[in-house]
Amino acid sequence: MVALEVVGIRLDQISQSPILLLKESEGRRHLAIWIGASEAASIAQAIDDVEPPRPLTHDLFATVLGELGCPSPQMVITSVTDGVWEGEIRLRPGHVVQARPSDMVALAVRLGVTVGCREEVLEEFGILLDESPQDEVERFKEFLDHVSPDDFED
Repeated sequence: MVALEVVGIRLDQISQSPILLLKESEGRRHLAIWIGASEAASIAQAIDDVEPPRPLTHDLFATVLGELGCPSPQMVITSVTDGVWEGEIRLRPGHVVQARPSDMVALAVRLGVTVGCREEVLEEFGILLDESPQDEVERFKEFLDHVSPDDFED
């Protein structure tokens, strides 16, 4: 498993759909995952430490995990099937819940845990960036300006 960091949320210039940007912690590969608007808002609020007046769904789920004695589950992006990203929340040995990566990231940011990714997924869908950090961001933005979700289908 490869540890990932959340780079942030961007908008696809063509479709105006939110894109979740992730980067491997100890490398230069990035992942771009198109997600829903509500998940993007939830992730952005958690990144920015925005405290909603009432708990959002991901806040509630994070609280429930803590109350059930599972405050630090392992979250792993496991595969991409027919253009759909898939993942698992591993609560404890033998207790695994299927989840969308966007929901896992929304929870991970709230819980302070790392999201992982199977090497095979990162190898197939990762975008390798070689430049300085600022150049990487600009190149990745340029890539996002010219890519669509259909580019990731076989």
